[in-house]
Amino acid sequence: MNLHNTKFAAVAGALFIAAAAHAQSARDQISIVGSSTVYPFATVVAERFGQTTSFKTPKIESTGSGGGMKLFCNGLGVEYADITNSSRRMKASEYKTCQENGVTDIIEVLIGYDGIALANAIDSELFDISRKDLFLALAKQVPNPDGSETFVDNPYTRWSDVNEDLPDAKIEVLGPPPTSGTRDAFAELALEGGCSEIEWIEALEKSDKDQFKAVCHTVREDGLFIEAGENDNLIVQKLEANPNALGIFGFSFLDQNSDIVQASMIDGFEPTFESIADGSYPISRPLYFYVKKAHIGVIPGIKEYLDEFTSEAAWGEEGYLADKGMISLGEDIRSEAAESIGNLENMPVLEDK
Repeated sequence: MNLHNTKFAAVAGALFIAAAAHAQSARDQISIVGSSTVYPFATVVAERFGQTTSFKTPKIESTGSGGGMKLFCNGLGVEYADITNSSRRMKASEYKTCQENGVTDIIEVLIGYDGIALANAIDSELFDISRKDLFLALAKQVPNPDGSETFVDNPYTRWSDVNEDLPDAKIEVLGPPPTSGTRDAFAELALEGGCSEIEWIEALEKSDKDQFKAVCHTVREDGLFIEAGENDNLIVQKLEANPNALGIFGFSFLDQNSDIVQASMIDGFEPTFESIADGSYPISRPLYFYVKKAHIGVIPGIKEYLDEFTSEAAWGEEGYLADKGMISLGEDIRSEAAESIGNLENMPVLEDK
């Protein structure tokens, strides 16, 4: 960030703090936006916080990780969110937008881990699928079936077209929209993971990184992948109604709906607390939330909300968030993170690679 922008950000922050100090009554409730995956965890913390402190229960909106970042980075002031939840780490481009809009001091909180499940109705046939199969089934463009090193629009319409060992059933997958952190993580971990198993495509990452990412991350748009919005509960309901469909959502929703849906095996691994925690389940990711440091002490209760979320009673291995399906950080990581958060340390600078 150049000197002009640095000065602007500093002045903007100072003006907000000065104005808000004289108008604290403008908002006395924490405003939280962001990830639908983190939403149920944040909600239970907010409810506990509201019940055990003198502060109001925070207002939480499920906007998706990308949507939350936009709202969070728009600026400082009571009209902007104090915290955004995210099922992926903040992008360098989002960090830059925050800085340009005066949101210069940000606290990053890594809260735990989650797996992304590919699930279907509990009475349906159990899927045992690879990431390569997922890429071939769901990517917009795939390798030409004639064996040449060229791409064609995805011609596959049935799972057995992709792999004869898979069911002879129509490909029908319900998933989150592009604004969702779950969608981002699924593209990176599942689709790119499968894409990279094809040697000549993997070589593209070095020779043409933009094309590699476009091919490996772009989901088909011909109706076989169905964007079901940010509401993961809605996907679960649709799977229950349609035994032929599969859905993509966070492990916590799978865990909370295990009487309705079942998880597919991915590369031979089932999503469980243990396989996600030790990294053997291949589609797992960290969960975060981000806090505007300038709002602490101005909007009542933010520091205390941080303390509640990072307490052992909440995010510990036996904490109430584990009961909701969140995979706890290791003890050493929690201890180090809690100290950093307690000191209100700024997150590291994020730059494009």
